[in-house]
Amino acid sequence: MTGHKHQTPAEIRAGLKHPVIDGDGHWVEYDPVFAEKMRKVGGDKAADGFLAAMAVTKTSLSLSMAERKRRRVAMPGFWTRQTGNTLDRATAMMPRMLYDRLDEFGADFAIVYPTAGLRLPRIKDDETRRAVIHAYNIVSAEYFEKLSDRMTPAAIIPMHTPEEAIAELEFSTKQLGSKVGMFGSAFPRQVEAVKKDPEADRFAVWYEVFGVDGLYDYDPVWAKCREVKIAPTFHSTGSSQALRNSPTNFVYNHIGHFADAGHAAAKGIFLGGITRRFPELRFAFLEGGVGWASQLFGDLIEHWERRNAKALENMRPDKLDRPLLMSLVEKYGYAELAAALKERDGWPDPELQGTGGVEDIDDFSKCKITRKEDWCDLFSTPFYFGCEADDRMNSIAFGKANPFGAKLNAIYSSDIGHFDVIDMRDPLPEAYELVEDGFITDDDFRNFVFGNSVRLWGTQNPNFFEGTRVAKEAKALLALKPAQRMAAE
Repeated sequence: MTGHKHQTPAEIRAGLKHPVIDGDGHWVEYDPVFAEKMRKVGGDKAADGFLAAMAVTKTSLSLSMAERKRRRVAMPGFWTRQTGNTLDRATAMMPRMLYDRLDEFGADFAIVYPTAGLRLPRIKDDETRRAVIHAYNIVSAEYFEKLSDRMTPAAIIPMHTPEEAIAELEFSTKQLGSKVGMFGSAFPRQVEAVKKDPEADRFAVWYEVFGVDGLYDYDPVWAKCREVKIAPTFHSTGSSQALRNSPTNFVYNHIGHFADAGHAAAKGIFLGGITRRFPELRFAFLEGGVGWASQLFGDLIEHWERRNAKALENMRPDKLDRPLLMSLVEKYGYAELAAALKERDGWPDPELQGTGGVEDIDDFSKCKITRKEDWCDLFSTPFYFGCEADDRMNSIAFGKANPFGAKLNAIYSSDIGHFDVIDMRDPLPEAYELVEDGFITDDDFRNFVFGNSVRLWGTQNPNFFEGTRVAKEAKALLALKPAQRMAAE
């Protein structure tokens, strides 16, 4: 960004006619204390499993560079906690202090995601993972219990099986009162054809994206989300995977990894027809920005134009006029080509006439697209995208270049608590620079820092903001009919 933050967050907030909702802040759990609290509610398996998961980075950092290269262990983040800014370090560790400083950051309400908790859905052992996540959600809810008018924490929802996800959805919403669920996506599953080996297992994997080629039918999970009024929000990593696996360079591994995970999940959910079967659900893909989403939107449409069932009729092998092809080859004097074609009965590529066993050749069949409005109904309406404040690409969400002129649902995501926010007072002024520089309008900014967050969680749960600092404004926005909402925007 341009760095001309001449207004404080409080000054910017005072000039706005709407609240500011932080759609993705973070707190930093203090592992030794958090683990002991988990031990009290979940036993040794929960506490020890949590500490083991937290030790992964320490173990990686203890390896020499040569050993990381030999084993192809990705360079993890080091020095990722504030030290020069002790005030912010303390704020990230203590929810009550974060609560007290929200006005200083220009925020009226915040959705708070985990830090240590981001790793927990990737615990391999089923029993340990379930015990750790269950206890984590209990302790996390206790930390934020008396702060609900201005903050709410995300409960972790493991997605290794539908039954596991449904059980934690039931517990966290009905027993803990959780209103936000952090779902895992693009997590590795072992390739069955590869002989298991402890050292090689992390390479012999494919990634679960739910809608396409999954092991299970996840529709019962989406139905449960609808029942308990939870909007699935994905905060998943793509670091250490495939093309982001440098043993020496953390930045190489980190750039784009949230976007990569979001891209995979959004594609799977869309092509799997989930937004068609569950039109009332809203899905969010966090911390990857919105640039990838704009490109994906266009890519899907372009592929549909060429690969839908009707378009594929033009590519059917049996439509080839073999005599015409042969006559043209002979006319232009390509004798070797003509001879090869004759050996193949006039077929240039007979080995490519099959479909690989696929009976439904339309990759978009589950979407049931029949009109251009379907694209907005199935993509730009149900999908939301968490955008860090200093990302200049945020303006793309509100531009005219998106297909059908659609505005994508970008949500303000401060990412406070993590290394990429040097000062917790920076995000709102950085986000507002897009208005000051003329890249987005005041109305766009209202949707970015308020309206889109209200629609993400409030569409799913109309009572989401009851009892909060923003209840009145959120209720008024949700009460608007679509035509009124469009006019207001």
